[in-house]
Amino acid sequence: MNNDEFEQFVLKFGKDILRFCRMTAGDTENGDELYQDTMLKLLEKKKKLDFMQNTKSYALSTSIYLWKNKKKKYANRMRLVPINSIDEMSDEGYEVSDHDHEVSPEHIVLQQNEADLIQGLVASLPEKYRIPIYLYYSADMQINEVSEILGLPEGTIKSRMRKAKKQLKEKLEAIGYDR
Repeated sequence: MNNDEFEQFVLKFGKDILRFCRMTAGDTENGDELYQDTMLKLLEKKKKLDFMQNTKSYALSTSIYLWKNKKKKYANRMRLVPINSIDEMSDEGYEVSDHDHEVSPEHIVLQQNEADLIQGLVASLPEKYRIPIYLYYSADMQINEVSEILGLPEGTIKSRMRKAKKQLKEKLEAIGYDR
């Protein structure tokens, strides 16, 4: 992949990868850092990448790999030298805005609250359910692409997504949310 192809890749898929990184990391700051790390890793390996191959899948796999490594390092540090404030990894969320339609401020606040609620519930899912949901919905990937990235059979991905949706539905019903 040359510089022009890399630039085209970033322009075409950068937003999807950034959104995925932010959702995976749980907040904007850590998500942006994960995105930068991912892009740096891709930039280092750009000569080995083929623009015609599914580079988006490779980029998302790289971000998952980097995130898991970061979590392991953080867990080891916490085990060795606990820190009083674990809020460093807390959810900040990200803004959901609707620029296409004129809506009232109340509607915007309600949408943001709803989005925050759903994001919080998805973030509380076990990782094996959360990551396929993020890849499918935030990165707009197909089941077969998610399967390829995670190295699992398509049936396993479908099963995990079905279980994740069921858990989310139960949690939403438990708090009285109906839509």
